[in-house]
Amino acid sequence: MYEFTEDCITGIEEIDREHEHLFQVINEAYGLLNTANKHVVMVRGLVKELKKYATVHFEHEEAYMNKINDPELPRQKREHEAFTKKVNEIYIDDLDEEKSKKMLEDLLLFLSNWLYRHILGSDIMIGKMKTENTSSKQSNKHSFQFTQEYKTNIDFIDEEHKQLFQIIQNVYDVIHMEYVHDKFDRIVHVLKDLKSYTDKHFSDEEEYMERIRYKDIEVQRLAHRAFIEKLNQVDLESIDNNQEEYLEELINFLLEWLKNHILKMDKKIPAQEG
Repeated sequence: MYEFTEDCITGIEEIDREHEHLFQVINEAYGLLNTANKHVVMVRGLVKELKKYATVHFEHEEAYMNKINDPELPRQKREHEAFTKKVNEIYIDDLDEEKSKKMLEDLLLFLSNWLYRHILGSDIMIGKMKTENTSSKQSNKHSFQFTQEYKTNIDFIDEEHKQLFQIIQNVYDVIHMEYVHDKFDRIVHVLKDLKSYTDKHFSDEEEYMERIRYKDIEVQRLAHRAFIEKLNQVDLESIDNNQEEYLEELINFLLEWLKNHILKMDKKIPAQEG
C-alpha cells in the first residue's frame, strides 16, 4: 500500500488533496489487481482517471505556480508534459485478460514511482523558491552556511551535508568569477564533483538507515533518486549558451531542496545509540 505521508505534504491544500486522491486510486487498483475477470475494466478506468488527473491536477498546479510567480514553473511543465505523454501512449483497445493485467502492473509501478519522485523532488518545493531580487552577492553567500538548524546530530551525516553545502557554493562561486570569459569547463568540473559527492552521501546515508532499520528508508530512497534525477537532467548545452542564468536557477533549486530535505526528512533519522 502506498501511503500519503507527512513527507509528501506541500502545505498547499488543493494540491495535497489531489495528490492524496491519486494515492487512493493507486491503492484501490492494487487491491483489485488479483480479482478475477476485472483487469480490462480496471485498466480502462484507471487510464481515464490518469488522463483526468493529468489534465485537471496539472492545470491547477501550474495555475497556482503562475499566480505566485514560482520560478520552477517551466521545469514543472516539462515534467507534467512527460507524464502526460507517457499516459497518452497507453492503448487499451482489444486487450485480453492477460495483457490487461500486465499493463496494469506496469502502469501502477510507473505511476507510484513517478508520483513519489515528482512530489518529493518537485512539488514539495512549490512556493519555496524565490525569484532573484537585487540582493547582494554577499547576502546570497550567507545562504550556503551550514548552520545549527540543519544538524541531525549524526556526525557523519552532518559532515557530509556540510560538504554538500560547500560544493554547491563552489558552483555558485564559479558562476560569479570575474574576468573569466568562458567558464564552461570549470562549471562542468564542479557539477561532476557535486554529482559524485551526492551519490556518495546518499549511499552512505541509506546504508546507515538500513543498519538501524529505519522505517522510512523507502521514502528517503525515492527522495534521493528525485534529487539525482535533477542533477542528471542538467543540460550542458544550455549551460554553454546561457551559463549564468541557467546555473543560478539550478543552484538555487538544489540548495533549497537540500535544506528542505534535511529539515523535513533527515532530521527524523534517529542517531544510533552507543
